Amino acid sequence: MEQGLSCDDTASCSIAQPIDGCGGGIDVRPAAQNKDGFAFVAWNDLRNDVRFKSQWNNLAEKATEPNAFGESWYLESALAALDPRGDVHLAILQVAGQLVGLMPVYMAGRYAGLPIHNCQNWLNYNAFLGTPLIAKGYERVFWAGILRQLDISPGSALFLHLTGMAVDGPVARALEAECNATGRRFALFHREERALLECGLSPEAYLEATMRGKKRKELRRQQNRLAELGQLEFQRSDGREGLDGWIDEFLELERRGWKGSNGSALDCADSTRNLFRTVLHGASTERKLELLSLRLNGCAIAMLVNFLTPPGAFSFKTAFDEEYARFSPGVLLQIHNLALLEREGIEWCDSCAAQDHPMIDSIWSGRRAIGRYSVAIGGPMRRAAFAAFLFAEKAKGRLRQINAGKSKQANEMSS
Repeated sequence: MEQGLSCDDTASCSIAQPIDGCGGGIDVRPAAQNKDGFAFVAWNDLRNDVRFKSQWNNLAEKATEPNAFGESWYLESALAALDPRGDVHLAILQVAGQLVGLMPVYMAGRYAGLPIHNCQNWLNYNAFLGTPLIAKGYERVFWAGILRQLDISPGSALFLHLTGMAVDGPVARALEAECNATGRRFALFHREERALLECGLSPEAYLEATMRGKKRKELRRQQNRLAELGQLEFQRSDGREGLDGWIDEFLELERRGWKGSNGSALDCADSTRNLFRTVLHGASTERKLELLSLRLNGCAIAMLVNFLTPPGAFSFKTAFDEEYARFSPGVLLQIHNLALLEREGIEWCDSCAAQDHPMIDSIWSGRRAIGRYSVAIGGPMRRAAFAAFLFAEKAKGRLRQINAGKSKQANEMSS
């Protein structure tokens, strides 16, 4: 088995979108024929299914691991905005007439820039966790179902590729247990750790434990300097009132910054602008939205969106006015965000940030491991080809580590 293999292959890491979908290949069951057991179903067939939507919402509430990006109010909006061809399908597990597992998947036409077909869980560039929603107790049943289905009908896919997985969680452990128990090859390709806020202390005690006194003093000075410029105000909202105005303000604030300059701001494309607006309205309707803003003379200089999915939460998007960068408005807003530590029903918050993020890593001391799995599917010949693929990936990872070590040594010698 290749379990535990971690190649640190950042070049191979790509956020799955149907831009390279090869179409077909998934044995799709018509929605009208949904019965107990596992099936791939076209997501468009379920858009107006009120009963399924209700079960989906119930599943989100009792899932082993919360995932805001897998809930109906987020995922349906993302699919409507970003999957016009209908490449994405829902992998679902039903038991006794109830939905107990769900994950969006599609047939990707490429892997690491090469024409290697694979079945992937679907994420978009504004979704930061790919762990499927699975009811407690059905984790291995779900993985057994999808793997068995792909064994029977793998289409053109060489393997199952799972991106954005919470590596240390019960869902990933169930995947590894299922593969180990059935002698199925799998590998963990690339693992990184991002900031996580974990409860246990008051906001004041947490900040004292994670941040040096000198830095805390500097932040107090910056806040006082900001207050000298006018009325400084912190606001928190659930979005039930004035949401569209708040969204417009956030989009404009983000677009004025570096993201707008390089074309990656939400407001730079109709699809992401509409997605942001729709998911925030959806989260507000489900009472899962928290909006924070730091205002100077009524104008926002830092804004933050949280999704509340008890027992966890997700810090979705943040923006700040770069004209006030010398006052660290984003950091000051994050200090207020530590109130999550005292919020009833919330035990942790995922930063959704990149590893080694210079701002949030200095405030949140916890870490959450996120990685990518590749898993064998199909018959003996396909699995033999997958074994060769794993060997090549492992060799490539080792070579990269050797070269990185040589580069580090050369830098040390020249310094």
